[in-house]
Amino acid sequence: MADDLDFSSKPAAPKPAAPNPAQAPIYVPAVARTFFESAGKEEIVPQGTVFFAENEKASRLLLKRDKMYYLVSGRVALLAKGRQIGEPRIGEIFGEMAAISDSPRSATAVAQSECRVISLDDRGFGAALSKKPEFALMMLGTMIMRLRGMIAKLSGIPSAGELKESRVFDKSLMASLQAGLGEQALVRYDKGKIIMVAGQAGALMYVVVEGRVAISIRGATIDRVGPGGIFGEMALVDQSPRAANAVAESDCALLAVNRNVFLNLVKTTPTFGISLLSAMAERLRNTAAALN
Repeated sequence: MADDLDFSSKPAAPKPAAPNPAQAPIYVPAVARTFFESAGKEEIVPQGTVFFAENEKASRLLLKRDKMYYLVSGRVALLAKGRQIGEPRIGEIFGEMAAISDSPRSATAVAQSECRVISLDDRGFGAALSKKPEFALMMLGTMIMRLRGMIAKLSGIPSAGELKESRVFDKSLMASLQAGLGEQALVRYDKGKIIMVAGQAGALMYVVVEGRVAISIRGATIDRVGPGGIFGEMALVDQSPRAANAVAESDCALLAVNRNVFLNLVKTTPTFGISLLSAMAERLRNTAAALN
């Protein structure tokens, strides 16, 4: 259960009668360092170096790729619109959002002192994840914790007319999922039917095969999920109540994935984990924009 998100090497402690998922360690620096070292090397970065700049986007046509960093030592400032918005601590990761989601940088990162870091670009991240796919669970847990905090602060939510259908899995991965899960995982909902309700316990994640699903929070539609898109995965990762409602906007066919199958897919199929992380990074970006 919650122990699936604990990647520390400590001996397992006796389980309490009623475990609280929030008590499980989500981010473990030693695990993150091992992950980065599996595909990257430590390097020294001089004081004043700009790791990346706000709104910057690497051009692969020019053989440049976005990187994410693990901070071994030193101080790094994160700046947005000229003001400091954060400072990664030693053992933390920064710059992962753009590298995972292939999006422009949302902040500038500057070395405040000489630093030692381990960097990975998207190819290195993919290589590391193929060796340690369970690391995706730790990152998902961290991202979901941040997203839930943002959702709690939301006051302005984009109108439904501004939203596009979200897609997570490409046709190839969708075909593999359908073949692997089989017909028994396929469920259908008629137009207008409620699929999940905020506050409920979440036992399943859904992948849209046909149709469209509207995701709403406090009566406002925040996302539309079409074929290849997913919803309901947050509750499977952190075992907290549902954060949103889901209603079938048209007749729908969905793949229903339980937690055991979900965890197995993340741990054994790196492309599944990368797709989820990319989608979560995009949700974080969109939610942060709604807060500003």
